[in-house]
Amino acid sequence: MAAPLDDVTVIEIDNWMAAPSAGAALADLGANVIKIEPLGGDPMRTMGRPAKVDGPLAGYDFQFDVDNRGKRSIAVALDTDEGAALVRRLCRTANVFLCNLIAPRQKRFGLDPASLFAENPRLVHATLTGYGTDGPEAWRPGYDVTAFFGRSGLYDAMREGEGGAVPMARPAQGDHTTGLALLGAVLAALRLAERTGEGQVVETSLFETAIWTQASDFAVTAVDRAPVRRRARHEMITPTANRYPCGDGNWIVFNAPGEPAWRKFCAVIEREAWLDDERFATVKGRFDHMAELVAGIDEALSTRSRDEWGARFDAAGIIWGPVLGLHEVASDPQAEALGLFPTIEHPERGPYRSVSIPMRFARAEVGPRRPAPAVGAHTTEVLAGAGFGPAEIADLVARGVVGGS
Repeated sequence: MAAPLDDVTVIEIDNWMAAPSAGAALADLGANVIKIEPLGGDPMRTMGRPAKVDGPLAGYDFQFDVDNRGKRSIAVALDTDEGAALVRRLCRTANVFLCNLIAPRQKRFGLDPASLFAENPRLVHATLTGYGTDGPEAWRPGYDVTAFFGRSGLYDAMREGEGGAVPMARPAQGDHTTGLALLGAVLAALRLAERTGEGQVVETSLFETAIWTQASDFAVTAVDRAPVRRRARHEMITPTANRYPCGDGNWIVFNAPGEPAWRKFCAVIEREAWLDDERFATVKGRFDHMAELVAGIDEALSTRSRDEWGARFDAAGIIWGPVLGLHEVASDPQAEALGLFPTIEHPERGPYRSVSIPMRFARAEVGPRRPAPAVGAHTTEVLAGAGFGPAEIADLVARGVVGGS
């Protein structure tokens, strides 16, 4: 079967996780993605948590792999005139240029839209940054914890009640969300370039994407400018849209608002007496006495395990979900059925599980094709394919303009 993007070539200059994740998604969709790295490699190559495994996979950087699998790597000294010119030459036959360079650095290396359109008028020029390329802080570098979670208000909105501590996000959540936003923009731009014959400039940022993920909050907040109401468990609007610990120490979460759900909920946890309790007879009454209800529900759920309660709530038709640990999700039957952890075959280290992009196709070949490349593993191959002769390539290597093999 064909892959959706097997006729698309992407030149990628980026590092860390956000923009590379967009490139990995493009590679999974079949694109020929050429990653331009500094001679020392993307700094993310040395930042991953070592997996607790023995054997051939010990020491392998799985975190770098998930954002760079399926790509080819060429090592280039971009801060040299020849290195920057080399990248511009590669863009002549590419469909997409993808980067996380702020605007002044694009201009410095001649990789800004105007410079690259002079080489290739049909090119899609895609940029992912922390705060965008316009505005008074377009210069500011940003990571997902600073630009996505902090600056956007998301950390503050996620506090546990008023005055609660700022939570800590898990790695790359903002990065990967923003990578998907850039992927969508690139795909739309490719379609437009196909129709018009003209290139296109697209961009997104961690900050912009974080605002969009909170659109339900900002739809109101953008109008009234009122501070968000941060609700602890005892301050939730309804007890059947809350989270609770079970008898085995695992947690369970509900989103079952409405009077019918409340009645079924009381029956399942064997607290039917609450249905006749005047304190809990109305939505307002339950809200006013939420602390009492939360304490009572905690006590009721302490009598059985999460899975036992889950079976009972399923039987009653109440919408609930387990709060799983990451290690549990990695072996979840539903995740397995959806193919969320596909296997990649490393030519030296053997097979290992990775993480799927969140999209599936019925009649197309989509998914990881090969592991992330070593630094500059495809330098000679890529340059030869772009028309560089053997002597020219050898000279560039000897003078430190490019590296790798």
